[in-house]
Amino acid sequence: MADIKQNLTCRQALASAFQALSDEAVKAGWPEGEVALALAELAEEQVIEITAKVIMEGSVHPQLAASSRNS
Repeated sequence: MADIKQNLTCRQALASAFQALSDEAVKAGWPEGEVALALAELAEEQVIEITAKVIMEGSVHPQLAASSRNS
């Protein structure tokens, strides 16, 4: 599991950019609720992608994974 302090530091580093992105979408005319939902869905898709990558890399023998990355 991710280190709690590291997660907090990452969140703090991303917070202003995240808020700016949300603000820009609202300024462009999107309802605040839709913006929040879209950002949550995008974040969920990213988590799924990363999780799948970890599962796939974890299920492949390390030497095979290394050789496929070097190809």
